Amino acid sequence: MTPRAWPSPPAPGRHELLGFAVVGLLAYAVDLALFTYLRGPAALDPLTAKALSFVAACSVAYAGNALGPYRTARARGLRPFAVFFAVNLAGAAVQLLCLAVSHYGLGLTSRRADTVSGAVVGMALATVLRFWGTRTWVFRAEGRVGSWTG
Repeated sequence: MTPRAWPSPPAPGRHELLGFAVVGLLAYAVDLALFTYLRGPAALDPLTAKALSFVAACSVAYAGNALGPYRTARARGLRPFAVFFAVNLAGAAVQLLCLAVSHYGLGLTSRRADTVSGAVVGMALATVLRFWGTRTWVFRAEGRVGSWTG
């Protein structure tokens, strides 16, 4: 008796990737604009401002993904949003980890090194994690068994 093979999950389509990227850019713009406003005219402390802008950006990203590239996934209720939020927190942790390793572990302490490690390398890794987590755990489409990574 041979083991039953799992069906291969479909590779992400161009529309899915593009939609995810557009929604991500919109969420990033909301995060940046709200953080800037809350730090400036609203005069909130940086951690409170960032926490509020992060929650707002996650909400925009969730709504954009639910109405856009994953509109057929039928994610309902609070659980999918909570999982989406957790995936985004994990992405933020990846960015912080990249920055911490570069700055404190490798001793690369210039502003340029911090920007590259946190906003370039960290953002790239976090985006891959967010895409995988969003597709795998939040907006699992009918007929798709696992993630696109197998």
